[in-house]
Amino acid sequence: MTQPLQGRVAAVTGASSGLGRRFALQLSQAGAAVALLARRTDRLESLVSDIEAAGGRAIAVPLDVMDTAAIGPALETVEAELGPLSIMVNNAGVGGDGMALDMSEAHFDQTFAVNVRGVYFGAREAARLMLANGSAEAGQARIINIASIAAFTQLPGLTAYCASKAAVVSMTKGLAREWARHLIAVNAICPGYIETEINADWFATEGGKKQISKFPRRRLMDEDALDAALMMLAGDAGRQITGSAFQIDDGQIL
Repeated sequence: MTQPLQGRVAAVTGASSGLGRRFALQLSQAGAAVALLARRTDRLESLVSDIEAAGGRAIAVPLDVMDTAAIGPALETVEAELGPLSIMVNNAGVGGDGMALDMSEAHFDQTFAVNVRGVYFGAREAARLMLANGSAEAGQARIINIASIAAFTQLPGLTAYCASKAAVVSMTKGLAREWARHLIAVNAICPGYIETEINADWFATEGGKKQISKFPRRRLMDEDALDAALMMLAGDAGRQITGSAFQIDDGQIL
């Protein structure tokens, strides 16, 4: 099997479930050694076992991205155990649901702490290592931020979430410009709705089914919908792509 990321080291935040778990598995199958970062370490250890059983290499690193001071040391641990970091996937996120008149300051702050500050400082600390370890100079430095179609539309009851994801797209472009001459590629993937642990209960309800019926193709996306974009941006094909936000939504917001 071709492994285009053989010899690379990747880190994925929010890797304990959903998209993060999928990203970690795909990067591992492509040959990368993968660091799994999240709060739920029991799930991370299970994923490490799955990756190792398939012949891959992975480690679990506890991290709450709300603790921005812990991000740098966590990535240093990744390098100490796996080698020079060259791929960073800032995937950790929270829903941020709630009507504006009802939303507490604490809920709003948590949404931006995870979805915006966690991504910004995750990218910054990764970039620092990529500059120091030579992966940037070699043209292999990749930072992939996971945003959402919510960055481009207004979803009912999700104003704070939409604003946070729009911020991720904006910061992606800004950081790409800042680091362009350093050859660090910074891009965003903006997924539509894929059934995950976070939203499965909702899509099983009448309201969720009604929402799906309003999509132009009347379906949720398959779990492999983002695989090709991830591989393109993480690998050699992404060497001349930076500052882009890829909307992959099966036409859901048309």
